[in-house]
Amino acid sequence: MNADMVTYLILGLIFGAVVLGVLAIAPMFEKKVNLAQRLSSAPSANTPVNSNGIPTLRSDSNSTLWGKLIHTIESHGLSLDDDKAPILKERLSLAGYNQPYAVRAFVLIRTSLTLLLPIISYAVITLGGASLSATKLYMALVGSAAAGLYLPNMFVSNRAEARMKEILDGFPDALDLMLVCVEAGLGIDACFARVGQEIVNLHPRLAELFATVSLELRAGRPRAEALKNMARKSGVPEIQSFATLVVQSDKLGASIGTALKIYAGEMRESRRMRAEEKAHRLPVILSIPMVLFLLPTMIGVLALPASISLRDTMFND
Repeated sequence: MNADMVTYLILGLIFGAVVLGVLAIAPMFEKKVNLAQRLSSAPSANTPVNSNGIPTLRSDSNSTLWGKLIHTIESHGLSLDDDKAPILKERLSLAGYNQPYAVRAFVLIRTSLTLLLPIISYAVITLGGASLSATKLYMALVGSAAAGLYLPNMFVSNRAEARMKEILDGFPDALDLMLVCVEAGLGIDACFARVGQEIVNLHPRLAELFATVSLELRAGRPRAEALKNMARKSGVPEIQSFATLVVQSDKLGASIGTALKIYAGEMRESRRMRAEEKAHRLPVILSIPMVLFLLPTMIGVLALPASISLRDTMFND
């Protein structure tokens, strides 16, 4: 028994020494891993740099596919500027396109479709063997060019409406979360960052707006200006009212928690009214297919037996 006890004691001491040795050596390997990660994340040849050659976090717009394409086209002397560039930039921003080259990419797409659609239409007509008169061919080509000119505008408008609707639907939830944060003791500036993190999966468009406001506030931009920029980028009147509410409450020294509670209740009521309006509109919308498809069938089912009986009676007489 004594020999066995000595053996177990020696094995225990060896095991303890190995554990202590591993714990002592582990930090050295951790430092090597961290150093390797830092070296791997060092600026490479493709990292954007400023005019002094210092690496910068600002992304290079020419590094994307659209940026390279636009840069190549403009380097050959073709201008993609538009006289209504500020208006186009505002519309594209409402649709979610905030890239520096968004206006020039829109002009490129619109010009390309205006030129390519008539060519494609003429090729289809020619290869299809259709014999059209000069007037019909001219109208087909003009219609294709008009479609290429207005289709990008329609796409941007639909995208902007969908984005505004998505932001408006998620705004009451964001207000409720902001109210909880304010009542918990957070400042209004910290609320934008916190709420933006919480709703990033549920309402990504609204989370992007809140994240932008948080970054602008951290950069030192005045709160009123940051909120006005958020309202302008959203295009939603309710968010514009919210920005005015926060700015006025801040100027007058009113309780932001009370103002948020009242406004959040109004937003929830407004969302409920919009849902009820859609529900009341549903019977009117359903009446159109019912009249077009069900009513003729019902008339045929009810009138057909009477028509057959009338025919049999007339022929028997």
